[in-house]
Amino acid sequence: MSEKIDLQRRHLFGAAAATFGAAQLGLIAPASAAQAAPGSATSFGPLKQVDAGVLSVGYAEAGPANGPVVMLFHGWPYDIHTYVDVAPLLAAAGWRVIVPFLRGYGTTRFLSADTPRNGQQGAIAQDVIALMDALKIDKAVMAGCDWGARTACIVAALWPQRTKALVSVSGYLVSNVQAGQQPLPPAAELQWWYQFYLTTERGRRGYDANRHAFAKLIWQTASPQWHFDDATFDRSAKALDNPDHVAIAVHNYRWRLGLAAGESKYDEIEAKLAGAPRIAVPAITLEGDANGAPHPEPSAYASKFSGPYEHRNVTGGIGHNLPQEAPHAFAQAVIDVAAKA
Repeated sequence: MSEKIDLQRRHLFGAAAATFGAAQLGLIAPASAAQAAPGSATSFGPLKQVDAGVLSVGYAEAGPANGPVVMLFHGWPYDIHTYVDVAPLLAAAGWRVIVPFLRGYGTTRFLSADTPRNGQQGAIAQDVIALMDALKIDKAVMAGCDWGARTACIVAALWPQRTKALVSVSGYLVSNVQAGQQPLPPAAELQWWYQFYLTTERGRRGYDANRHAFAKLIWQTASPQWHFDDATFDRSAKALDNPDHVAIAVHNYRWRLGLAAGESKYDEIEAKLAGAPRIAVPAITLEGDANGAPHPEPSAYASKFSGPYEHRNVTGGIGHNLPQEAPHAFAQAVIDVAAKA
């Protein structure tokens, strides 16, 4: 399939309609999630595993091997099932879809016991480049939510030659450690309670002992109008049982506050990110109308996108885990942003 996607497939018709039904897969209006019907898919089928950089990465793959590539990145405390409904939509529209477990999740493992269990943003972004190299993917659309949105933004900013376009939930999320040490107003600090909890030894032990209960609380507060069932949650919660998960999560939040050191081999990446580099590739940012997690206003990050750019508000009680709550809107954003590249 050509890199210039067939215009008929841009609206999720064709093969998609034959597979899922035209009524479910019509054009998704950018400002509405009314047609979204999450929950129709429950699994990706057999997962794959590949050595990439310092990791053995577990990932799901869907769609034709010769299709344009989109890489979908999950966040904390979620997993690849964030895209369990997005992936078949894109695959049916001709995309090769790659959905990896981040370090510390699911079947992804470190190749060496001696590698630091480092959760800093530069390390996770470098994991993406290593995975692309291992899979011989030259260029892809980068798309993500939460930690995955941050990762997608970093790759788009620092490796534009590997990035066709970007879809990011909640916009430009690159961390600045120095800025992160500045106090926020009390109401804003309250939203980050879990970050402060994880800076303590009590918090580390508490999270380790209560991973699933902790994650469910985050899901509920971050998406207060998403009425997910136990089966949906349990499918993702299994990924948190990874032996490195707690170390990665704790290090990430401590590193953001300047309370834990990163690895020197990522210093160059972090130095570039400290300057808040602009993203020049085509980009679409998304925000749900019921996001209960900390997130910036779209006006705060619009200037960070110097290429073709659009922001879309997704309505209908859509919370923080937007791809799983509004999969059609997210899939449409991927297709539309690629058409601008």
